[in-house]
Amino acid sequence: MNQASPPDNPVRHAAFVLLRDALTHEQAHDGEWTDHQEFLKLEPAGRAACLNLALTTLRHLGSIDALLAARMTKQPKGSHRAVLHLLRLGTAELLWLGTPPYAAVNSYVDLTRKQGFEALTGLVNAVLKRISEIGASELAALDMAKLDTPVWLWQRWIRAYGEDNVRKMAAMHMREPALDISVKDAAADWVNPLEAELLPTGSLRRPKAGRVTELPGYEEGAWWVQDAAAALPVKLFGSCENKRVLDMCAAPGGKTAQLAAAGAHVTALDRSPSRLLRMEHNLHRLGLDAELVETDAHDYLPQAAFDCVLLDAPCTATGTIRRHPEIAWMRSIHDVAQLVEIQHSLLCRAAEFTAPGGTLVYATCSLEPEEGEAQIKRFLKDHPYFIAIPVDADALGIPRHWVNDAGSLRILPCYWEERGGIDGFFAAVLKKGA
Repeated sequence: MNQASPPDNPVRHAAFVLLRDALTHEQAHDGEWTDHQEFLKLEPAGRAACLNLALTTLRHLGSIDALLAARMTKQPKGSHRAVLHLLRLGTAELLWLGTPPYAAVNSYVDLTRKQGFEALTGLVNAVLKRISEIGASELAALDMAKLDTPVWLWQRWIRAYGEDNVRKMAAMHMREPALDISVKDAAADWVNPLEAELLPTGSLRRPKAGRVTELPGYEEGAWWVQDAAAALPVKLFGSCENKRVLDMCAAPGGKTAQLAAAGAHVTALDRSPSRLLRMEHNLHRLGLDAELVETDAHDYLPQAAFDCVLLDAPCTATGTIRRHPEIAWMRSIHDVAQLVEIQHSLLCRAAEFTAPGGTLVYATCSLEPEEGEAQIKRFLKDHPYFIAIPVDADALGIPRHWVNDAGSLRILPCYWEERGGIDGFFAAVLKKGA
C-alpha cells in the first residue's frame, strides 16, 4: 500500500490525534473517525492520506510495538506516552508506506518537538533511524499474524475456529479491504460504470474505494456503501414487499435502505440523533422512505406488532477489524460479557415486537460465539414459541459451509479469500408461532 509521496505534517498530526484517541479510548468508536475536527481540517487528499497512515499503523500495531520495544530499554511514561504514538506512525511510514527515511525521521522529530516533548527528540531520532536501517529484516523474522492480533482474541478464536482459520483471518486483517456496494435495483447495470465485480450474493465489489462521492451513481442515489456480509441479514427475510418491518438498531442505515428498496414499510429506531440525521440524509439521497424514530429500543412502544423484526445488535464488532483495525485494540474480554447482556435484553424485546407468525432476524458483526451461537441457544430456551429456521445458503448465493450446524449464518473474515475477504458476521432466523 505504498503511496507516491509522504504525507505532510498536518496529515501526520491528524493521524497522531486519531491514533492517540483510539488507543486511549478518548473517543468512543462508532465507525465515524471522519467526525474528528483534526481530520475535517484536511483537504480531501490529506484526509485519504491521514486514514491510510492511521489504519496502516493499527493493522500492524503488534509488530510495530515489538520492533520499538527492541529499540527502547524504557517505555515512555505518563504524558510522554504520547511519543509512542509518533514512533508507531513513523515506523508504519518507514516499513509499510515507503516514506524515505530522511522525510519520516525529520518530520517525527519535528512533531515531537511541537507536541512539547523536546527532551525526547533525541530518542525519536535514534529509534526511527535504527528502524529505517534494520527494521525490515527484523520484521521478516516476526510472527506478524500473531503479534498483530491481541492475545485475548487470538486465544478465543483458536478455540472457536482453529489456528488455520485464525491465521487466515489475521492475514485478511492486514489487507486494505475492497469497497462493497448495495444497489437499489439492477445491480448488473452498474458493474461497468463502477468498475466492479458482481458478487454471487448480489453486492458489487470495487477493488479500491477511491473517492466514494465522486463515483458514478452516488449523486443520483443509485447505491450505498455496505459490506457484502452486512447485506445478507435483510435477505434472510425473503420478500418484504408491503410488510411492516422494524429495524431496531438501525444506524448507520444500510439495512434500512435495503428494506425500503425492497418495498417494505420500515420503522427504524436509533437513540443517537446525529446518526439518525445521517440516515435521513442518506435515505433522501437514495430516494427511499422510512419512519425514523429517535429512541432506545427498550423504551419503544409500537401501536402494533411487526411482520418482520431485524435486530442488528450492538456488539464488539470484532468481525469488522479488516475495516476498523482499532477495534482489535479498543475492545477487551469485559466488553463481551457486558454486550452479551445488552443483546439478550434487546432480543427479548424484539420477540415482543414480532407479530404471531412473524420473522425475527438477529445479527451481529462479531466473531465471538457468546454474541452469536450462544445467544440464540439461550433465547430459544427461554422462548419456546420461537423456532430457528435454517439459512438457505443456495438462495443467498453463498457456500454452504457459511451456515453452521445449527442452521445459522457464521461468516469468517477469511472467507472469499480469493476475492479479498469479507466482514465476519453472524445471523439467525427465528419464526414466531402463530
